[in-house]
Amino acid sequence: MKIAVIGQSLFGQEVYNHLKEEGHKVVGVFTVPDQDGKVDPLGLKAEQDGVPVFKFTRWRAKGQALPDVVAKYQALGAELNVLPFCSQFIPMEIISAPRYGSIIYHPSLLPRHRGASSINWTLIHGDKKAGFTIFWADDGLDTGDLLLQKECDVLPDDTVNTLYSRFLFPEGVKGMINWEQPAEAIHNWIRGNDKVPGAWTEACGQKLTFFNSTLNTAGLVPEGEAVPIPGAHRPGVVTKAGLLLFGNDDQMLLVKNIQLEDGKMIPASQLFRGMDNSALELTEEELVTAEAVRGAWKRILPSVPEVDDSTDFFKSGAASVDVVRLVEEVKELCDGMELENEDVYMATTFGDFIQLLVRKLRGDKESECVIDYVEKAVNKLTLHMPHQLFIGGEFVDAEGARTYETINPTDGSVICQVALAQVSDVDKAVAAAKDAFEHGLWGRISARDRGRLLYRLADLMEQHQEELATIEALDAGAVYTLALKTHVGMSIQTFRYFAGWCDKIQGSTIPINQARPNRNLTLTRREPIGVCGIVIPWNYPLMMLSWKTAACLAAGNTVVIKPAQVTPLTALKFAELTLKAGIPKGVVNILPGSGSLVGQRLSDHPDVRKIGFTGSTEVGKHIMKSCALSNVKKVSLELGGKSPLIIFSDCDLSRAVQMGMSAVFFNKGENCIAAGRLFVENSIHDQFVQKVVEEVGKMKIGNPLDRDTNHGPQNHQAHLRKLVEYCQRGVKEGATLVCGGNQVPRPGFFFEPTVFTDVEDHMFIAREESFGPIMIISRFADGDMDTVLSRANATEFGLASGVFTRDINKALYVSDKLEAGTVFINTYNKTDVAAPFGGFKQSGFGKDLGEAALNEYLRVKTVTFEY
Repeated sequence: MKIAVIGQSLFGQEVYNHLKEEGHKVVGVFTVPDQDGKVDPLGLKAEQDGVPVFKFTRWRAKGQALPDVVAKYQALGAELNVLPFCSQFIPMEIISAPRYGSIIYHPSLLPRHRGASSINWTLIHGDKKAGFTIFWADDGLDTGDLLLQKECDVLPDDTVNTLYSRFLFPEGVKGMINWEQPAEAIHNWIRGNDKVPGAWTEACGQKLTFFNSTLNTAGLVPEGEAVPIPGAHRPGVVTKAGLLLFGNDDQMLLVKNIQLEDGKMIPASQLFRGMDNSALELTEEELVTAEAVRGAWKRILPSVPEVDDSTDFFKSGAASVDVVRLVEEVKELCDGMELENEDVYMATTFGDFIQLLVRKLRGDKESECVIDYVEKAVNKLTLHMPHQLFIGGEFVDAEGARTYETINPTDGSVICQVALAQVSDVDKAVAAAKDAFEHGLWGRISARDRGRLLYRLADLMEQHQEELATIEALDAGAVYTLALKTHVGMSIQTFRYFAGWCDKIQGSTIPINQARPNRNLTLTRREPIGVCGIVIPWNYPLMMLSWKTAACLAAGNTVVIKPAQVTPLTALKFAELTLKAGIPKGVVNILPGSGSLVGQRLSDHPDVRKIGFTGSTEVGKHIMKSCALSNVKKVSLELGGKSPLIIFSDCDLSRAVQMGMSAVFFNKGENCIAAGRLFVENSIHDQFVQKVVEEVGKMKIGNPLDRDTNHGPQNHQAHLRKLVEYCQRGVKEGATLVCGGNQVPRPGFFFEPTVFTDVEDHMFIAREESFGPIMIISRFADGDMDTVLSRANATEFGLASGVFTRDINKALYVSDKLEAGTVFINTYNKTDVAAPFGGFKQSGFGKDLGEAALNEYLRVKTVTFEY
């Protein structure tokens, strides 16, 4: 059939393409004149195909059709007119001329709304149903007989753009906002004009066009920079979530994206930053990249004679398919850099697009993330501490803007308010991690590139080590010098160690019985598990995070981390460093909050495939049960301990005293492998105790930031109370309190280094872990090695153990018999990133550190070929 197409826009172009695909002959296209030198997409496509294109400014004058226009139309011999989207008034001489008349695509359910903007009015009026109508044109254009109707539900946050995805894409409505309306009506107006042409207003000295509106403002507080808007009931407010606007009913709506007058699209939360026109100065290498990208734009936009900084991708005729093409071409040019379709929509001109690319290439991720820091001048530093949840590469408030206070244990003061994650926040974080694992760049980059990112992260941690150590001292009470060496130092080593493993994770080939006369090949692949949940304790906040997270990421997984509620701040600073390192969004997510809420939801969540937990045995058992009942998650647990340390009379006594002190009092006794009970051979018992008490008297208790302090405050007040009660029970049961046992009379949560002797096996303090600076000493008879081994193993815990002796045979025999995951001989607390760490019995299972830790975050797949 010979068809004349009368219309415009991308939708008109799509209808044109479908007509040609169906075998019809398009004899002519009638569209609108060029605007600002830009050809309408329908006309552009027809010109490329050699189809005659007519661009009449008008079809009639004084109510009469223009003769020359009618003559040009009639010369085409069209048998049917198709009007997919037409903003011009077409005279009846044209409508009625073809043999089969004219059909019109109409963007609503007639007769509800009429006119080219009817789909917009569908949303503006808050209709529950939308759709399209195809009808025979008549002299009213919207009143002819219906050929076809199809309807759809209108969702609460639908826009013209989302409706187009299923139906149509009309253009042309002018969307200046009337502020004398309730918030819901303003929201309906904005979404009714989203995305073409956009609802706009005058503000900040220019025209601002609003997109992506929502009435879901629960928990948002109108605090931020004010935006005076002429005619509005009250000024808008720029918040971290976007721009809050107000109706005349004083209710709020939230706008998430804004287009500036120059066409630049920005997140509404960055309104004032976005109006800053300062541009990066490109290096020679970046200029070469820019020219290569310019070539891609030219290939996609062949009708544009020259691509310059002001060239707008969409105003030059690009369609959604061109967005995908541009993204893929640029990824190929830039070695697989992370780029999304939304980036093109947010930087529509060539100049803005190049600036965005350069920032990404430079790893300038922090410029894309707004961080609301808490600043504190401490330790001759100005700390910049994030305090919000970290989800999908952004710092965000918890649902309902819930927060809690994190406390400085040195003086009991409030450090800051920290976002308190809710169940819905866990779901968002898991969804972000799942999307990053299944669809993001993380799963597509090579293992070597993954290692490179982890090395970069370790370097950044090293650059910020003083700040991290200071935050550990502030938030956890860690002695600064120890935090610098161990809390932070070992964290850096851990990431470097596992960064090196990234490209060395490999399977094997296995000989199997052949399916004769054919042959077989069997191989294994070690693959990442998926989304992992990591729940970390409060004693080593950053180090425990690093032990698990480094192995998890090296294996290729994504992660949701729940730091201890009382020590969240180094984890959140770590989140910021992942952004600076270029770790893709969604790979790492961090949720401060309660274990009963956040930890429980992670254990129950069907999309979490692995839980790594360090904490108490009681909670570990509960996690195991939840993981089994939800989706049989893989689990690794590092739980409680009551680690025995056996000191034989043939030891180097001075070293035994030194290392015994460290075994108990290291990190204020808040140490999972602390020697929970010392067995000292009778002949040296009294001498050992005397020397220990002398050394305890030399310990300086004080501010953890003082360089000569070696014993800081306990982590939090509830733990301090437990230590007091623990000692009271020891005294009540008959143990001898040699020194300590009380809270230090000063502000903060300080507890005296404590020594008990005459501790018998049945006593509570002989069986249960204190997790504090309390040395529990028991005697054993000279030479009775088997009995002391039996007593040392008479516990349900088996995390670590130790022995001091000069007799190598005795040392090896004891290490064979001790039922613990780690045995130290003539040393203690000597862990290393390359040595696997984990417990036996009710101290848990699975390993941190070393190559063995990778197995906790990998699954083995067997693949068998026949040939």
